[in-house]
Amino acid sequence: MANFTGHHKAEHRIFNSPRDIIINFATSFLGTSRFNVNNYTHIKMQAFITILLLIISNVFMTFAWYGHLKMQSFSWFSHLGLPAVILFSWGIALFEYCFQVPANRFGYSLNGGPFNLWQLKVLQEAITLIVFTTFTLLVFKNETFRLNHVIGFI
Repeated sequence: MANFTGHHKAEHRIFNSPRDIIINFATSFLGTSRFNVNNYTHIKMQAFITILLLIISNVFMTFAWYGHLKMQSFSWFSHLGLPAVILFSWGIALFEYCFQVPANRFGYSLNGGPFNLWQLKVLQEAITLIVFTTFTLLVFKNETFRLNHVIGFI
């Protein structure tokens, strides 16, 4: 809380905001202290956090969009109708948004992040292609990765 001189009084909070939790996790992961980082390290940390959140988001997105195709092999899932499968996928997609929205807000330059809107979108699409390719090769053993797929990604 700022006093009349502009200095901040120490606040003792029991719960940290999600942003504080993410920053504290990333700083401990990167081995830097949140309170004595220079601007370059701060920007690198924000880029790292944004990319990490986008990767997690894309894992959920890929499973929500394509996981149901693999889950048809389970007897309990194969008996579900289309509306139930859609609800199942929406439930997974909720977690995608729980990571995608903070990634965009945290990474966006007008919110103090390192990326402009175009960069965020291209980054998200590149991560989507990597996550999708990895998911397909690991989960769908009958699919093969060919040169025409690489060309299609470009």
